[in-house]
Amino acid sequence: MTGHVVIAPDKFRGSLTSPEVAAHVAAGLRAAGSGDVPVVRLPVADGGDGTVDAVVASGFTRVETEVTGPAGDPVTASYAVRDEPGARVAVIELAEASGLRRLPGDAVPLTATSRGTGELIAHAVRHGATRIVLGLGGSACTDGGAGMVQALGVRLLDAAGNDLPPGGAALRDLHTIDASGLLRGFEVIVASDVDNPLLGPYGAAAVYGPQKGASPQDVAVLEAGLARLAAVAAHTHGLAGAAEHDGVVRAMGVAGRPGAGAAGGVGFGALTFLGAETRPGIGYLLDLVEFDRHLEGARLVITGEGSIDEQTLRGKAPVGVAAAAAKHGVPVVAVCGRRTVGDDELRAAGIDAAYALTDIEPDVRRCMAEAAPLLERLAARIAAGHLMT
Repeated sequence: MTGHVVIAPDKFRGSLTSPEVAAHVAAGLRAAGSGDVPVVRLPVADGGDGTVDAVVASGFTRVETEVTGPAGDPVTASYAVRDEPGARVAVIELAEASGLRRLPGDAVPLTATSRGTGELIAHAVRHGATRIVLGLGGSACTDGGAGMVQALGVRLLDAAGNDLPPGGAALRDLHTIDASGLLRGFEVIVASDVDNPLLGPYGAAAVYGPQKGASPQDVAVLEAGLARLAAVAAHTHGLAGAAEHDGVVRAMGVAGRPGAGAAGGVGFGALTFLGAETRPGIGYLLDLVEFDRHLEGARLVITGEGSIDEQTLRGKAPVGVAAAAAKHGVPVVAVCGRRTVGDDELRAAGIDAAYALTDIEPDVRRCMAEAAPLLERLAARIAAGHLMT
């Protein structure tokens, strides 16, 4: 397939999923007269919203089940599975079960739970999964992964021996952790590029709590709850079979590790209770969809996301795609809704050019509403500038 184009975008949040972006870019290339250029559509994600969609487009099978949403109401959520040599891999996206988009109404920062994510993990394991790839991002909760591990059999008890209710605020009453009933027999890989610790000014509550509707007073309550979780976990016997001393060292070390604060502290819960490994989100997911194999013989990679900005340059999906393409000497261009970084910054990140919907339509609201046809027009520009020369 010499001279083919790899179309590997992330989603345009609020407008198009990553498979939809790839489809419209491909349609725009065809309409521009590039129909004789072979195209490989390979939507990507970095572990956040859209991860399940991206891996399903690459050949995973979607599985749907009913789980507990972040506000406690039932929601239908999906994950993706694929059999690989020696393992059945399940890709679980926290946002599917416990994301902000799953809230039925206003945010509930003090009581929002990650329980549904644990229920997805349990469902996958009980249906044969031996490796869980857990993508963290877009969460509605700040509960330190408490709901997730409760769904997997861990009991979080107050001083009277009662199970704690959902949410980060309730963790202030945590007295004892009983991990003897924890579901086992699987490994967990956390795919996330968030490097925040659990606690402190750069922690889960302080940085991300306000984005989930938390007031300054709520942030203080959530911080206290997370601190209590870390302290009690540090003195709990039997975490993944560890002796007390090992458990203390492990839990206290985990709270300060980069990524422990991901998804409202779900990173901490996965690392502490599930013995998870962490991998860079976009890098690991590119490996999962065998991105390198599709780069062999490619003449161009088209990547992108809704907004190409400073956050993009800190390792989000387009930059990860560009880094992988650079190893094969394949040039990269990007599509986006808008961009706020200059050409020199993009080139330093390995992206030769970026084409924004706002280049065609300055009204951002119209860009979001009409993203599909505008994206096809952008693809025609890419065809003219990079495939017909």
